Amino acid sequence: MFCPKCGTENPDDGKFCSKCGAALGAVPASSGAPASSETSTGLAPNVAGLLCYVAGWITGIIFVVLEKKSTFVKFHAWQSIMTFGVLTVVQIIVTLIPFVGWVLSPLVWILMLVLWVILLIQAGTGKMWKLPWVGNWAEKQASKVS
Repeated sequence: MFCPKCGTENPDDGKFCSKCGAALGAVPASSGAPASSETSTGLAPNVAGLLCYVAGWITGIIFVVLEKKSTFVKFHAWQSIMTFGVLTVVQIIVTLIPFVGWVLSPLVWILMLVLWVILLIQAGTGKMWKLPWVGNWAEKQASKVS
């Protein structure tokens, strides 16, 4: 369960956040706001999180620079940078390999497209959905004080 105040992941049976001490429980249905409802950009956190993925690692960098308040938005920005940055480099390298690369290149594009759609949906619905390996790294980066 993620803390409704700071976005830290906590055990499902926890009563209070292990990082900030806020009471854990269901976020009020009327709120719909993920993690922190205040962002540096003035956008709703789920909208800012979604925008972190719109142009892949490029919008991730933009939101890492702009966002100072919301751990939720910073998490999605870092996850976007790492996921799509690495996949872009892989795509470039694979494309340069004759024959085998030409077969693998479309598979990398499909992977990027599928991840892009999934991450847009997850961020837009207010979820801090973590990809394996990348998500833990992004969470550490997002929790650092700017």
